[in-house]
Amino acid sequence: MFRILFVLLAILLPMKGNGQSRFRIVEYNVENLFDTQHDTLKNDYEFLPSSTRNWNEKRYWKKQKNLAKVIMAIGGEKPADLVALCEVENHRTLTDLTHRSILRRAGYQYIMTSSPDNRGIDVALLYQPSTFKPISYQCINVHPETIEKKNTRDILLVTGMVYTGDTLDVMVCHMPSRSGGKKRSEPFRLHTAKYLRNTVDSLMNIRNNPRIIITGDFNDEPTDKALLEVLRAGKESVDIDAKELYNLMYDVKPGTYRYKGEWNTLDQMIVNGLLLPAKAQIFMPNYLLEDEPKFGGKKPKRNYVGMRYNNGFSDHLPIYTDLFIRDDRENR
Repeated sequence: MFRILFVLLAILLPMKGNGQSRFRIVEYNVENLFDTQHDTLKNDYEFLPSSTRNWNEKRYWKKQKNLAKVIMAIGGEKPADLVALCEVENHRTLTDLTHRSILRRAGYQYIMTSSPDNRGIDVALLYQPSTFKPISYQCINVHPETIEKKNTRDILLVTGMVYTGDTLDVMVCHMPSRSGGKKRSEPFRLHTAKYLRNTVDSLMNIRNNPRIIITGDFNDEPTDKALLEVLRAGKESVDIDAKELYNLMYDVKPGTYRYKGEWNTLDQMIVNGLLLPAKAQIFMPNYLLEDEPKFGGKKPKRNYVGMRYNNGFSDHLPIYTDLFIRDDRENR
């Protein structure tokens, strides 16, 4: 299906080496990070200065500032090593985020897809060059011809070396939405999940010690078919298999997205057994939330509520996990 540049790397030190004790991975659906220019052949008209939303440079830069604030805060004492983003439009939006906002202090570089998605939104991976060095990357196109579905986002696969010398395969995906209803749209996500599973199987076949992370907005819960039956990413159990997939978001509450007063866990952080133990968390400081008068409680503070500008962040909450990669020499 695709070719992957495979580099033989020696297993060096455990992750706590070089004075560092963690490798933090973040995932965030940033909800419609569009610039203010029309992208030819893309349906981005609702995010233009002439649109009903009145999406202008001032609002664009305010959103960039808000997102940069969140990403910096998730890092804590030091920037997160990897940040997977969903719903970014193009290189300008990412260049502005990584080089022209307060996030420039973190020194991120990025890799992104260029998908055939009708709206022109893509996925991307920000990385710290000092702790993650890309070896290769692939944009895996999800062919729509077997189902009645328009083009969807590519899956991004980035293979890199962490500062210990270990190889890490990172996959970022944004599965088809629930537009038209969850049940009606489910076949599209099942179709995409097959591509993820095929990619995982290929990596498992060529890696002696596979270390795989799959993250993104799946538009499905951990117990839905696409995740549990097709991708086969289940709940962590007592007996851990190095080549099985485990969803770190399986029991994490309250959720990452709220719809009609109910929380849903649509953003996932999935690893294979060799990367356990690991725990995922939802990043939800008060400034990312606002009251939901109709249903009660809190909801993510998004940038627009309908067509009304809300000066917020996203309709999703970000998630993160800290990895500690084991030294397999102990088991030889």
